[in-house]
Amino acid sequence: MSTIVRFSPDLGRWLTHNLDAGLAPQAVLATMLKQGMSERAAHAIVAAFVDARRQGGAMPDGAVELPDEASSRPVARLAPGTRILAAGREIVVHSRGEDPVFAVLGNVVDAEECKAIIEMARPRLKPSTLVDPMSGRDVVSDKRASWGMFFRPGENDLVARLDRRLSALMNLPLENGEGLQVLHYPTGAGSEPHYDYLAPTNAANRESVARSGQRVSTLVTYLDDVPEGGQTVFPQFGLAVSPIRGNACYFEYCDDRGRVDARSLHASAAVTRGDKWVMTKWMRERRFVAAREGA
Repeated sequence: MSTIVRFSPDLGRWLTHNLDAGLAPQAVLATMLKQGMSERAAHAIVAAFVDARRQGGAMPDGAVELPDEASSRPVARLAPGTRILAAGREIVVHSRGEDPVFAVLGNVVDAEECKAIIEMARPRLKPSTLVDPMSGRDVVSDKRASWGMFFRPGENDLVARLDRRLSALMNLPLENGEGLQVLHYPTGAGSEPHYDYLAPTNAANRESVARSGQRVSTLVTYLDDVPEGGQTVFPQFGLAVSPIRGNACYFEYCDDRGRVDARSLHASAAVTRGDKWVMTKWMRERRFVAAREGA
């Protein structure tokens, strides 16, 4: 069963204007909640507008469907249980959540693999960039003081082995995975809260989603121990994951209908002692096609 939630034309125009202007869905949602709207209704309305913009369709006209709580709960792609076998490696599930789908995992990579990835990545590091939400261009930003690089999918034996393992763990085809990204955060570095899904606020993001589908899940694997700071922080549900070598933080934010979850907002807390190395894997709805391939 479902309920119809009705809203005023003024609210519809306000939502369209602010989302078109590049305001994050979570910021729009926060304003609606401050005005006294129920959380479920506000989430449903914002999600409907974001979904319509992603698909290039007409904006909702005065009403959206509010599913009952049971049917709106996301179905996890991550396999159930306390241990998951992924391409011959047993991954330990230290903790997990169902709504939103989230897990802290152990034994994802071993110490030798961590060391090798860091050493291969180190000479290729460049100042990390953020995607400008309006232009879609990569820009160096003071909001992320890290250094980063990308491996090509399967570019050597180790990368190919990790691609297979992480794809099996994330329970999506190997071809859906983007190339592994390695980030290095020196002491004092962190990142501002951001989303991993691609907002349709610029042509580059819209073209990427058209080629490969939306990003659906993220796996952040920690390649070294950080003595202090550097946690992966999720402000919407009050969680901070400590960076411990070999462990990983997994989260999903796009369901099988292409609807994204703004609760996946996350950041890297500043490293206050030592430095931090992470390896990130993003999965798409279908085969990942890079821009140069699709040209």
